[in-house]
Order: sequence, then structure tokens, then C-alpha cells
Amino acid sequence: MSEEAYLTAEGAARLRAELEQLKGPARKELAERLRAAVSQGDLSENADYTKAKEDQGFLEGRIQDLERLLHDAVIIEEINGNTDEVCVGAHVTIQEEDYPSEVYHVVGAQEAAPRNGRISNESPIGKALMGHKVGDVVEAQTPGGKIVLKIIKIE
Repeated sequence: MSEEAYLTAEGAARLRAELEQLKGPARKELAERLRAAVSQGDLSENADYTKAKEDQGFLEGRIQDLERLLHDAVIIEEINGNTDEVCVGAHVTIQEEDYPSEVYHVVGAQEAAPRNGRISNESPIGKALMGHKVGDVVEAQTPGGKIVLKIIKIE
């Protein structure tokens, strides 16, 4: 990996569970599909076999991706109490002029879900907030244009 991937302990646990599912039951089910397709005879015109082989490629690729991600990931700890500056794992209350304040949890790109209050440290807003303190005003260049945000609280 060229850049560090950050995961919360909860996110890492979800990915480990997915990996376990893929390496166990999903692989077994796919092997059974392949055996059944092979038993049908001529593989050159066997759509079931072709589909199962494609699915196998996707499954093995996802397993490799998850193993690499989990091996290389930096697990971020939940921050208890206030912290001086925005970092991965922080809950940040920000306010854009003329809008109500919003709280975001800064996480790694793998766990980002902006609609659920989880922004990536690599996103335009996340990048703009990183390393700043309460009271700082930052600018973020978003796809919708430049926005100015004030950091109200970091915890």
C-alpha cells in the first residue's frame, strides 16, 4: 500500500467477519457450483461453469484485498475526551456560515459514509480539518465549490 489505510476497531472487525465468510462458506458454496458445472460435461459452452469461474475470480480478488487491507491497516483508537487537534478517530463539530452545526467522525476511506456522519480523512473536508484546532476556520474545496468551516468542538 502506498498510503496508510485507517480503520476503526469496529470497521476492522466487520472486515474480518467478511473475510471469514468469504474464505469459509462462500468458497465452499462456489466450489460446489464449480463441481456441479464440471459434471455437466463440455465446458466450452457451459454458462454455469463460466459464471462460476468469474465469481471465483471476484471472490478470490476480494479475499486478497481484505487480507492486504487488514494486514497493512492502522487501527485507530476511539478518542475519549477532548483532543487538541483534529485527527483520524476524532468526532468534530463544525459549522458552515448560516447553517446549523454538524458532527462528523473522521475515519479512514474504507469506512467513510458521509450521510451517516463518517467522513474520510482523505475527503476534501477531512483533509481541510486534519491538524486544526477548536476555533480554527478552514476552507475545503469540494465538488460543489469552496466552503468555509469553523471547528466548534473536537472529541
